[in-house]
Amino acid sequence: MAKKIYVGNLSFQTSEDSLRSLFTPHGEVVSVNVVTDRYTGESRGFAFVEMAQDAQASAAITALNGRELDGRQLRVNEAMDKPRTDKGPRGGGGRRW
Repeated sequence: MAKKIYVGNLSFQTSEDSLRSLFTPHGEVVSVNVVTDRYTGESRGFAFVEMAQDAQASAAITALNGRELDGRQLRVNEAMDKPRTDKGPRGGGGRRW
């Protein structure tokens, strides 16, 4: 079963290809997603890597947490599977006359 990994403290220059290269020696990488700002398109400094097997993901987390990439010390751990919830309409404050 595939396992999703959170990778934090990324340099803004880190690409999906460089992350894939970093994780591949530890097992089959299913997907890599560097999260970007929707308005500027720039990296937000974190990513998600999905690996094919739980054991491979655990090995990658152990090996890569704290490792330096592009001048930054990575934070690597298992991603939390929190379901997205609809927050509902957002009100604008203030009085309506």
